[in-house]
Amino acid sequence: MILVDTSIWIELLARRPGAAVPEETLLQFVTCGPVVQEVLQGLRPGPASDAFREGFLAIPRVSDPVPLELYVAAADIYRQGRRKGLTIRSTTDCLIAAIAIRNAVPVWHRDRDFEAIAAFTALETI
Repeated sequence: MILVDTSIWIELLARRPGAAVPEETLLQFVTCGPVVQEVLQGLRPGPASDAFREGFLAIPRVSDPVPLELYVAAADIYRQGRRKGLTIRSTTDCLIAAIAIRNAVPVWHRDRDFEAIAAFTALETI
């Protein structure tokens, strides 16, 4: 399983060069509530978005629904980073990281917050 961050979905949706993903890799994708929210709120209205939304919502989700303890873990990640002199720009990234850590899945991303979080937690990144 691979938890795909919003930063990767943006690249895939924009069809940027190098963003093609082999089918066997696509079958490993999982998502979570915070990524679903971020991706769907960025879609432009229209038939293509409606079709994407339907397919996107069919991707398996981890920690669904998100239990309260993962919000607490996300807050702890944010606080640990601050103590180490790192400012995590997105508290949502802390929640996504807590979900990934709890489910022992790596996060595929293009977001420096995840590398910062991985430096002081058990987060695995791609």
